[in-house]
Amino acid sequence: MPAPVTFWFEFASTYSYLSVMRIEAEAARRKVEVKWTPFLLGPIFKAQGWDTSPFNLYPAKGRNMWRDMERRAAKFAIPFKPWTGEDGRIFPQNGLLAARTAIAALHEPWGRDFVRRVYTAQFAEGLDISNPNVIGDCIEAAGGVDRIYLHMGHSNTQKQRLKENTDAAIAAGVFGAPSFTVGGELFWGDDRLEDALDWALSHPA
Repeated sequence: MPAPVTFWFEFASTYSYLSVMRIEAEAARRKVEVKWTPFLLGPIFKAQGWDTSPFNLYPAKGRNMWRDMERRAAKFAIPFKPWTGEDGRIFPQNGLLAARTAIAALHEPWGRDFVRRVYTAQFAEGLDISNPNVIGDCIEAAGGVDRIYLHMGHSNTQKQRLKENTDAAIAAGVFGAPSFTVGGELFWGDDRLEDALDWALSHPA
């Protein structure tokens, strides 16, 4: 049996969007089990002395990232609306409510669809995922009841679980998103998604 893969994603992460949209089909093709695990990059960045995304701190890196995202999204036929700096959108967005809600939703059959819809709202439709109405619409469209899961997203239980996920990511050596861990092996970046799944396939549990 292939080793399971833990998929670490952060809702503010551009490249996590690509992996979220691709990983299910790639994992199914290899018959690899994947544990979807939302976490927060903020505490990891803060430990490095950063108060925002490195794509903001280093403008040349940021410009390259947006262009690279356009190329990769086109390659995989994933809808994508890049930031222009002129449309009033903020990057990175606050994905706190989305992450807390996802922790609850991922226990449901529609949970992964919810995650995909949140990313699509942000990176394809240009919506603000810190807005509870946007998250509520994603819950309903995925098959959940918005008032129930929005309430859960604000609960202390989900706050604690998100903190535990973030602590676990740090303990696993995660420093960016998306990341994939297979046993003690860490793979970072959407372009390492297939490598992580292939490693799981060639290193049975």
